[in-house]
Amino acid sequence: MSRRLLRSVSALFLLSACACPPEPFGAVPDAGQLEWQKMEINMFCHFGPNTFSGLEWGSGAEPEDLFNPSSLDCRQWARTAAAAGMKGIIITAKHHDGFCLWPNPVSTHTVACGSWRDGQGDVLRELSDACREYGLKFGVYISPWDRNDPDYGTPEYNSKYAETLRSVLDGRYGPVFEEWFDGACGEGPTGRRQEYDWPLFHRTVRELQPDAVMFSDVGPGCRWVGNERGSAGLTNWSTLDIDGFSPGAGAPPVDTLQSGNRGAASWIPAEADVSIRPGWFWRESEEPASVDALMKIYYESVGRNALLLLNVPPDTSGRIPAADSLRLMEWRARIDSEFAVDLCRDARFRAPCRPGFPARRLGDGDFDTYWSAPAGLLTPCVEIEFPSERRFDRVVLQEYIPLGQRVCAFAVDAFCADGWQEIASGTTIGYKRILLTTPTSARKLRIRITSSLASPVLSGVGIYQSNEIQ
Repeated sequence: MSRRLLRSVSALFLLSACACPPEPFGAVPDAGQLEWQKMEINMFCHFGPNTFSGLEWGSGAEPEDLFNPSSLDCRQWARTAAAAGMKGIIITAKHHDGFCLWPNPVSTHTVACGSWRDGQGDVLRELSDACREYGLKFGVYISPWDRNDPDYGTPEYNSKYAETLRSVLDGRYGPVFEEWFDGACGEGPTGRRQEYDWPLFHRTVRELQPDAVMFSDVGPGCRWVGNERGSAGLTNWSTLDIDGFSPGAGAPPVDTLQSGNRGAASWIPAEADVSIRPGWFWRESEEPASVDALMKIYYESVGRNALLLLNVPPDTSGRIPAADSLRLMEWRARIDSEFAVDLCRDARFRAPCRPGFPARRLGDGDFDTYWSAPAGLLTPCVEIEFPSERRFDRVVLQEYIPLGQRVCAFAVDAFCADGWQEIASGTTIGYKRILLTTPTSARKLRIRITSSLASPVLSGVGIYQSNEIQ
C-alpha cells in the first residue's frame, strides 16, 4: 500500500471513529412507541348499541337485538381512513355498556347473542381484515367498566376481563398496535364498583401483543392529553412521573397530563382524542366539524408533540356518513396543500456540530438522520440561509426522540429588512412542533436553543407557506 493511500485510509478511519452518536438522554421511546408517534393521526370509531339508542353511555340493559347495522362496511371505514392520511383505526370493541362487537366467550352480551347476521357476525374480524387490506394498523378499545356483567364488582370479574382481553389479543385478529384502556370505573348492574387489577391487565397485553402501545391516564405506552378537545399543552413533555398515580380517579392532575413532566423517568407521550362530531357516537342531529376547526385541532395536537386520535363514528347502517367522509377529504387536502413544499430544502445550514452529525441533515427530509450539537453545548444556534428571499408562515421543528427529549426552550428569528427579528418562540419540541407565525419574508432564518437538558439533537427544520398567504 502506498504511503498516500495509507494516509487516506487512516484519515477515513479517524473520521469514522470520531462520528460517535450521542448517548441517549433520560427516558426514550421503545420501538413500538416510536412507530406509534410517527403515525401522527389515527381514526377512532365509536360504534355499538349507543349508535342505535342515541346515548353516550348505555345502561348495559339494552337488548342484544338493538345492535343491528343494516349494511356494515368496514372496508369503507378503512378506505376513508387511508384516503384521509390516517395510519390506524381503533374500534370501541366494548364500551361501558359491556356489549362486545365480537363473540366474546366469557360474555352473554355480544353480537353472538343477537339477531344481527343470525348471531354469526364479528365486527372485529371484518375491521381487522379491512385494515390489513388498506395498509392500516388495527387497535381496540376494551372498557374495563361493564354495566352489564353480573360479576362486575367482584374479584372474579378481573379474571373474566383478562379473558376478555385474551379473546381479542391472542392473535386471531392479527397484530394490535394499541390497546385503549379507559379508566372509567362506575357501578355495575348490582350497584358495586370494581377494583381493577391493572398489573394483571397489563401482563395479559404484554404476553399476547408485546408490541402494542397501552393507553391510559398513566400509560404505560401513551397517556390521555387531559381533555377531549384534541388539544395538547404548549409545553408538552413526552416524559411523565407516574409514581403514586393510576388510571381513572387516581390520574395525575389535568395540567400534568397536558404538559407531562420535564426529565421524568417514564416515556409516556400524549394522545389527543377528540370527535369530529359533538358526541362520540353517531346521532342524526349532529354535523361534522368544519375544516378550519379540524386544522386547529391538528396544530394543537400533532403540532404540539401529540398523536391525534380523531373519532369518526359510523351510523346505523354501519358506514361512515358521506358528510364526515367528505369533510375528512377536505381536511386532508388542506394539510397536504399547506405542507406541500418545504422551502428549506435548498437552503444552507450552519451550526456547531458533533463530528459526523452536520447541520445540513436538518434539511434532508429524513427523520432518521439528525444534527447534534457538540457535547456540553446546551444553547446552540442554527442559521439557515436561502438562495433567495422566502415568504412563509409555518415553521416545523423535530427532535430526534430516539435519543430523548432535550429542548426546554427555543426561539426562531428571521433576518428581515431591519435585521434579525424574533418571529416565534416556544418551550418543548419533541417529535414535532409546528409554529404558526405572521407572514414573514426573509433571506435567513435562525433557530436559537435557549435552554436544554442535554446537547440538542434535531432531525429536521422546515418552513412552509400556508394557503392564507398564497
